[in-house]
Amino acid sequence: MRAFFILPAILWLLLCSQRVISHGDHPLARISIQKTVAAIDNNASIRAFPSTLGANGLNQEWVTVEYSISNPAIDDWIGVFSPANFSAAACSAENRMVSPPLLCNAPIKYQYANRTNPTYKNTGKGSLKLQLINQRSDFSFALFSGGVSNPKLVALSNKVAFVNPNAPVYPRLAQGKTWDEMTVTWTSGYGINDAEPFVEWGLKGDEQRRSPAGTLTFDRNSLCGAPATTVGWRDPGFIHTSYLKELWPNVLYTYKLGHRLHNGSYIWSQNYQFRASPYPGQNSLQRVVIFGDMGKDEADGSNEYNNFQQGALDTTNQLIKDLKNIDIVFHIGDITYANGYLSQWDQFTSQIAPISSLVPYMLASGNHERDWPGTGSFYGNLDSGGECGVPVQNMFYVPAENRAKFWYSTDYGMFRFCIADTEHDWREGSEQYNFIEHCLASVDRQKQPWLIFLAHRVLGYSSATFYADDGSFAEPMGRESLQKLWQKYKVDIAIYGHAHNYERTCPIYQNICTNNEKHFYKGILNGTIHVVAGGAGAGLAEFSTFQPKWSIFRDYDYGFVKLTAFNHSNLLFEYKKSGNGSVYDSFRISRDYKDILACTMDSCPSTTLAS
Repeated sequence: MRAFFILPAILWLLLCSQRVISHGDHPLARISIQKTVAAIDNNASIRAFPSTLGANGLNQEWVTVEYSISNPAIDDWIGVFSPANFSAAACSAENRMVSPPLLCNAPIKYQYANRTNPTYKNTGKGSLKLQLINQRSDFSFALFSGGVSNPKLVALSNKVAFVNPNAPVYPRLAQGKTWDEMTVTWTSGYGINDAEPFVEWGLKGDEQRRSPAGTLTFDRNSLCGAPATTVGWRDPGFIHTSYLKELWPNVLYTYKLGHRLHNGSYIWSQNYQFRASPYPGQNSLQRVVIFGDMGKDEADGSNEYNNFQQGALDTTNQLIKDLKNIDIVFHIGDITYANGYLSQWDQFTSQIAPISSLVPYMLASGNHERDWPGTGSFYGNLDSGGECGVPVQNMFYVPAENRAKFWYSTDYGMFRFCIADTEHDWREGSEQYNFIEHCLASVDRQKQPWLIFLAHRVLGYSSATFYADDGSFAEPMGRESLQKLWQKYKVDIAIYGHAHNYERTCPIYQNICTNNEKHFYKGILNGTIHVVAGGAGAGLAEFSTFQPKWSIFRDYDYGFVKLTAFNHSNLLFEYKKSGNGSVYDSFRISRDYKDILACTMDSCPSTTLAS
């Protein structure tokens, strides 16, 4: 197993990441790749089994990794690499004038050698159960001493691979640009020169039809900086999207992903199903889940050194458990927290696939997807790790006119959702401001009474410490620019992420509660209820010790929001804990169409002909 390892395979570890900037608390950023040295120990060993995965059609499998070392230490660790050959010979030089540094990849995950082996420090022997997903390449496992700050590569394992690493995987449903269209996006290893992608679909039990899919990908040159362009780079494969049109409202459809190879044979995914969206204004039970800042977590405990996204699996598992009672999901920014480590996008799409393959999974853009200096983002920070929006714009479909401008509207039965992109200018006079006003103004409230505004950063109200400390209790300029639109068009609820906690305000306008009720709103709200639902998975954010009068409920825990429209007059709001699915906070709105028409402060002209 160690014999095939050649010394040049280590050189990238010594030299390849000299210019990588530390991107905060991402677990993979803690590995000091630039300090790694080769210290191959002939008495050390590491092996992984089984070596072949996916024979039963699964795209997610567990492997056992066994290892031994003569001088064990508590900070020894196991890195998982994909592709398995991470040697210098497999990487391209930075430019033709210079051989090193070579821009190779960080591991896709890691775990400490003693995590499940309490006697490891004494015996030098251990084993781990690690979960792998189908990611278009093979895998190898490396044993390191010296901790993550001074890694020494001592042994390398055999290769492990899925039967078909190119298989179509991890479908993501999303609403199209019209109510009767559903899009299906998935990832594979088949480019347009290898196979023709399509979706075979139809009414459940009826004859199936085929719809072709378009294919996208991106390369390192499409990205904006390190680590995305250096140690975080991993080939994203090919992303396919098919448009399923002229759907019957609320009807169940089945589908499967297909690729027709040039030799005439077919590669198929498993069978899936979805229910088409209701007609705009349709009076039926409609259930919507909303949250932000979930990220991904590892079922095997990998990458938990910094407690980076410990609630992500709890949230995911709760949604899977209750999926029969969910019709559509909105993940409002900070999607994976890949932060430039592109392998994490595959990990995330695998994590949510049991959800996104069955119900539309809609996104908003967050700072960890988009922000990068000099790229047109409203905030010039490094939060995307050099991604500058490229992976999310390719990996997921949203019905925006231009996915580089991640704002859009979408209708779901009695709901109208206006989704803003807080990483681009939203201030009055901007292109996005005009979109927001059009989205709010164009809805027919008799047919779609429930008007919901969604955005990543808190443009409304939050008493999270980082907002309270600067005195704004929200993004600076957020309320100032948009509150007159929320009030004029009578937005019912505005929901945000970014602050990793839960908070709900009273119905409010210009910092003043317009209704003193807390759980049952009947008739006119007179303002908008603002909700922070950013506690879906990433590390929690503290609240200020001072709780403003407008802040009705706060929770320092992981959770998500669920909206249930029973009809045109009754809406239920629930905040649920990710840990057990219990309801922590809730309220109801009960009203008639005349209540929406009624004038409130700044929602009607000051004088009319009738007056």
